Amino acid sequence: MQDKAKSYSNIRYGLNITGLAYNFILLFLSLRLGISQRIALILGDNFPSLLVLPLYLIIVSVLYFLFNFPLSFYQSYTLEHKFSLSSQRINDWWKDQFKSGIISYIISLLLFAAFYLILENFPYGWWLLISLIWIFFSVLLAKVMPVVIIPLFFKYKRLADEVLRERIMLLAKKMNVKLIDCFEIDFSKKTLKANAAFVGVGNTRRVILADTLKNKYTHDEIEVILAHEFAHYKLKHLIKLIMLNSSVTLAVFYLIFNTNAYLLNFFGLPGLFDIAALPLIFIYFLVFSIITRPLEAFASRSFERSADLKALEVTKLKEAFVSTMNKLASQNLADRNPHPVIKFFFFDHPPIDERIKSAKSFSF
Repeated sequence: MQDKAKSYSNIRYGLNITGLAYNFILLFLSLRLGISQRIALILGDNFPSLLVLPLYLIIVSVLYFLFNFPLSFYQSYTLEHKFSLSSQRINDWWKDQFKSGIISYIISLLLFAAFYLILENFPYGWWLLISLIWIFFSVLLAKVMPVVIIPLFFKYKRLADEVLRERIMLLAKKMNVKLIDCFEIDFSKKTLKANAAFVGVGNTRRVILADTLKNKYTHDEIEVILAHEFAHYKLKHLIKLIMLNSSVTLAVFYLIFNTNAYLLNFFGLPGLFDIAALPLIFIYFLVFSIITRPLEAFASRSFERSADLKALEVTKLKEAFVSTMNKLASQNLADRNPHPVIKFFFFDHPPIDERIKSAKSFSF
């Protein structure tokens, strides 16, 4: 099992790195070879200005899907079936790709419509206004995700196990977490991995249990998992992550504001207002995400350690925590003890062995 998990993880690391490099090359060539400019010119000459952005995004989205299809299909479908981690049928995979594409397109259209509108009307302070709008939209998305987006991919139903549901609600009350209700989703139709989440904002806040977890873990194990999720809320980790991500968004747009002139000249573009320059925005975010990934991963690992300790403190279920970690490692084929460099760049959670060691040394 350890060899299988290591092999699976190493392939995923390689695909992740390959994907980043490949996406950068695609974006770079779309500008350097004038592909983006030609698409924008054809659309501008043949369609009303209000239709140019929607049509441009459709064309580049389709082209990106086609060029990225071999890598995407292998990573999300072939690899998962190869390691017996997926039960999804090929038709359902295509349906999910279509739905994901539609959602991504709508979100992109809204964000970039706001981008060009503000860029046109606020030539000096646009970077700040756009950053604030994008940050607000990310919070709004977190609120509607449980009630709008997740149901598009999974079937929701109220948790049928009343004993478990009552236990979760009591845990939430004990930790002073306001919870609307507990739900389970048919995760097993897509993947054999286990998962649980505490999602939503305000009146959409809820617990979601994957059936792959609910049916294979004891009530003690599920309680300690959810105590960990509730701990993130209690320790204000979600707010801190929003602040961190907001800082990154602000930094990227400020960097674009101050450095875009050189790159626009390099690619022969008249200005950011030209829709052909849109891939340049993606390049900025892609490069910046690579640079800041270790920092964000470090912060996330720190939050996860704190949540682990808080969960143990509240539940006092040390044995259940250890057994949960071992089950998750086996079921999800987790890399239990990665190389420090791999951990530095890729791990937003502490490795499983590290979490178990920390739990065993924890004293009440």
